[in-house]
Amino acid sequence: MSNPFENLSPKPTILQVVPALETGGAERTTLDVARAVVAAGGRAIVASRGGRMVPELLDSGALHIEMAMQSKNPVVMALNVERLARIVEREKADLVHARSRAPAWSALAAARRAGVPFVTTYHSRVHTRPRLKVFYNSVMVRGDAVIANSKYTAGNIRTVHAPDEARIFTVPRGIDIAKFAAVTPARVEALRARWGVDAGAGTVFLHPARLTRWKGQGISVEAARLLSARGMTDFTLLLAGDAQGRDNYKAELEKAIADAGLGARVRLVGHGEDMAAAYALADAVLSPSIEPEPFGRTAVEAQAASRPVIVSDAGGQQETVIEGETGFRVAPNDAAALADAMARLVAMGGEARAAMGARGYANAATHYSVGAMCDATLAIYARLIARNRGAA
Repeated sequence: MSNPFENLSPKPTILQVVPALETGGAERTTLDVARAVVAAGGRAIVASRGGRMVPELLDSGALHIEMAMQSKNPVVMALNVERLARIVEREKADLVHARSRAPAWSALAAARRAGVPFVTTYHSRVHTRPRLKVFYNSVMVRGDAVIANSKYTAGNIRTVHAPDEARIFTVPRGIDIAKFAAVTPARVEALRARWGVDAGAGTVFLHPARLTRWKGQGISVEAARLLSARGMTDFTLLLAGDAQGRDNYKAELEKAIADAGLGARVRLVGHGEDMAAAYALADAVLSPSIEPEPFGRTAVEAQAASRPVIVSDAGGQQETVIEGETGFRVAPNDAAALADAMARLVAMGGEARAAMGARGYANAATHYSVGAMCDATLAIYARLIARNRGAA
C-alpha cells in the first residue's frame, strides 16, 4: 500500500481540532487519523479540552494541546483563534482539520490567517432549520475539502448548503477490524462477571450508545416489554453507555424497566470500557436510533465483531447493514417492529446467527476498515498541501 505522503518533502504536520477526547465516533476518528499521519512520516497534533482518550493519542506518537475547544462562548472562541494561529506558526502546521462546529469557527479563522488549507469532517447531523442554526453549521462547508462520513450525509450537505461539488468527499467511517474480530475469552468472562450476565441470560442483546433519547434506549426497553408480554423471557438486554449528565433520562429508563417488571432481563451497565469484549459477549446488537444516524458506527463495529445487528432503516445505517444478510433494518421509533426483529433473531438459533455475523464481518472488512478511511483522508491532505506549497 502506498504512502499518501511519499511525494511530500518535508513530511507534513497536521493539526486536528475537536471539542474533547472523551468518547464517540468523531473522537475515535481523530485518533485513527493521527496514528495514520505518524505512520506516514508526518507529525500529528490534536487540540481539544482533553479527556479519557488522551493517553491513547499520546501513545500513537501524536501531540495533544489542551485548550477550551468545546466552548461556544464568543470571547473564548476569539481567544482560540489567536492561540490556534500561534500553534500553526510555532509547529509549522501544513493543514488544519476541524471535526465539530464550535471549534471549526476558530480553526477556520486561524487557518485563513496562517494561509494553510482548512478541512472539515461532517460527523453529525446536517440540520435544516432554524435558519440561525443552519448558518452556524455552515462553517462545516467552508473548508477547502468537506468530508462527509456517508453518502447520506453528503446528500444532506448538498441539499442544505450547496457547496462547490469539487470540495465534497465521501469517506465512510473506518473501523479497526482486528480490534473487534479478536477478543480473548478471559476479557469476555471478566466483562460477563462485571455486568452480571450468567448462564441463564438467554439470547443477549446489547444496545451500546450514550444515554440520550434519540439513540432509542426507550424503544429498546419498550421492545423488551413487548417480548415479555408475548411470553418470551429467554433474553437479556444490556444498555451500555454514559448518561453524560442526562440523569433525568437515565431515571426515566430505570422507571420504565421497573414498571414493566424487567429488572431481571434489562439493565443499564454504564460506560463500556472494553467494547470489543462487549460485542463478543452479546449474541446480537441493537442500534434503533429515533433520528437518522449520519453514519452509525455501532452497526459497523458490531459487524466487525461478527454479530448480527438490528438498526433503524434510516440515514447512514441503510448503507452499512444489508437487510436479511448482515442484520435487519426496522422502521425508526417503532418498538413493535424492533421486538419482531429481536424475536426473529432469537428464533434463528445460534448457528444461523453466527452465519449472519460472518457475513457482517465480510461486509465490514471489505468496505469499512480504518485503513481505507485513513488512506482516503491522507490523500485529501496530500493533495491540498501539495497545491498550497506549489502556490506559495
